[in-house]
Amino acid sequence: MLTWRKLALRLAFTVLVALAFGVSCRGFFPKPVLQSVAIQPPSPQIVFTKTLTLQAWGTYDDGNRRQITSGVAWSSDNGNVTFADPASGVATGATLGTAGITASAQGLSGTATATVYLSITSLTVTPTTWSFKGSSGATTTFKATANGNVDVTSGATFTPSDTTHFSCVDGTSPVTCTATNPTPGNYTITVSYPGSTLTATVNVTVS
Repeated sequence: MLTWRKLALRLAFTVLVALAFGVSCRGFFPKPVLQSVAIQPPSPQIVFTKTLTLQAWGTYDDGNRRQITSGVAWSSDNGNVTFADPASGVATGATLGTAGITASAQGLSGTATATVYLSITSLTVTPTTWSFKGSSGATTTFKATANGNVDVTSGATFTPSDTTHFSCVDGTSPVTCTATNPTPGNYTITVSYPGSTLTATVNVTVS
C-alpha cells in the first residue's frame, strides 16, 4: 500500500526521468541547420503593373526541404524594373525588363532573375508602310506599341518576309531595318511580341 510519502517520491522520480529523457532526445535530434536558400518560382514571370508573391525555400542538413516562413529579407538589384517588398516577398512589375531578386535568411541567400512582361491586348507598329525606289537599298526605323501606349519596341521581334534582302536589328528602340539590293515588288515585315499571338505588319513596296 502506497503512503503519501512513497507516492510523492515516485512522482518526483517520474518527473526527473521525463526531464532527462527530453534532454537526451534533444541531444540526439538537434534542430536542423539551414544549408541553402532558393526562390520559388525559380524564374519569376511578373505581369507589368501586377504583383507576384515569391517564396523562399530552404534545404537543411537533414535532407529535408521546406518553405522558410519567417526571418526572410527580400531585395531587388533593379527597383526600377521589379520592387520586392523586403518583408513579404511580394514583387511588383514596375517596368518591362529583368531584375535580380535575392532572398536572405540565417546568413544565406538565394537569387532568381525576374522578368516583367506585358500582357498584350493590342499591338501596333509605326510606320505601317515603307516605300522606296530602285534596288540599291534603303534604311528606316520602326517602333512597336502595345495596349495603346506602351513602347515594346526593344522587346519585339521584327521579321522580314525576305530575309535575304532585308534585315532588322532587334533589341533596340527604335528598330532599324535595312534593305540590301531587293528586287522591285511587295514585301512585309511582321512584328511580334513574346508570349502573345498578336502581330502587326509593315507593308514594304520597292519600285
